Amino acid sequence: MGLLTREQIVSMGFACVGENPKLSDKASYYNCEKIIIGNNVRVDDFCVLSAGSSGIEIGNYIHIAVYSSLIGAGKIKLSDFSNISSRVAIYSSNDDYSGQSLTNPMVPEEFTRVEHADVVIGRHVIVGSGSVILPGVTLEEGVAIGALSLVSKGCKAFGIYAGVPAKRIKERKRDLLEAERCLLQRSTPHN
Repeated sequence: MGLLTREQIVSMGFACVGENPKLSDKASYYNCEKIIIGNNVRVDDFCVLSAGSSGIEIGNYIHIAVYSSLIGAGKIKLSDFSNISSRVAIYSSNDDYSGQSLTNPMVPEEFTRVEHADVVIGRHVIVGSGSVILPGVTLEEGVAIGALSLVSKGCKAFGIYAGVPAKRIKERKRDLLEAERCLLQRSTPHN
């Protein structure tokens, strides 16, 4: 994977970029001035980050795998230690599919009924390959979404969810919280 240099990243005009960014030169970044990138963030090839008016906020220690997309006018927030597997689509905007209005961005806004709502991906969330997250969804801390799931409603902390639509199928272990504590303790210089 070819990576953008720090100079290339800075020249793109992101709102903020932390330390150790690993951004693919084959990914697409739109409205960079509305995108915040934390420390230790990796964005793989062929991803699309298209920030709308409310922006995209990417925390620390985050991986966005190949072919994933973050798109829409609402805010999309990826909290620390979250992981977006390959081919995941996160939408903060969605057309009305009922037939009561026209669809697609080439139609004047007065003829459409697009829903815009923020999406929040909590700390330690992992979203499995091929999943779709719809506008207005909050995945609370520690949630795991199984591959090929459709998430149209919020998910409660430390649950494992899967299916179409996604449903809670079991509890997720919390051992990762201790691993986080150890990592951060190791990363913090001691005086």
